[in-house]
Amino acid sequence: MKSKAFKMYLKPGMEEEYRRRHAEIWPELVHQLREEGVYDYSIFLDRATDTLFAVQKTRGGTGSQEMTDNALVRRWWDYMADVIVVEADNAPVSEELPELFYME
Repeated sequence: MKSKAFKMYLKPGMEEEYRRRHAEIWPELVHQLREEGVYDYSIFLDRATDTLFAVQKTRGGTGSQEMTDNALVRRWWDYMADVIVVEADNAPVSEELPELFYME
């Protein structure tokens, strides 16, 4: 098991739309993430800065942010491009966060 944490950036005023889209996440995307080894995934919001903080637990080393060649993941990124800050190719602007502490 490996934990990955990263931050992304919500566009101002888009909290409810972001929440709505994730409440209706595509079942095939969930299946794909699980197939790639992501078995636990949470996203939190710092409302003061519109920063999204994500934590994924994976069986292996691949997290969603490394799935740049996966067509389904890319389609989700295209779908979310109007509510989060993205790169030119619609990949989320994402910064991996180093783990400094883990309590077993």
